[in-house]
Amino acid sequence: MSAKYEPKTPITLAPPRDDPITLEELRSADGMSLNRGGQVLTHPQGIVFDVTGNKAYVPGGSYHVFAGKDASRGLAKSSVKPEDATAEWEDLGEDEKKVLDDWFTFFSKRYNIVGKVVKA
Repeated sequence: MSAKYEPKTPITLAPPRDDPITLEELRSADGMSLNRGGQVLTHPQGIVFDVTGNKAYVPGGSYHVFAGKDASRGLAKSSVKPEDATAEWEDLGEDEKKVLDDWFTFFSKRYNIVGKVVKA
């Protein structure tokens, strides 16, 4: 795996969890009403990462649009437009899907995986 995604400072991550997280629970972790133990969550492709401590995801932060949402499309398109903070990514081109995969690798080296979104 490419070293370009390695954090500058080594990070010790907890073992990944596969706790089921509903869309409602995910929405409640938007940085405004932190109902999951103070976590701000985002998830590419259904995997939920705990991005607590990264000020980019709190209100006013550059990536707050992704907090409490499925960030897949926005990450793939390198877009922080609210309308792109959606789960729909399957229709994207191969280049955008590669970008999404790169984001997943980036996240997985920095943030704990705390669960997986379950559809109601």
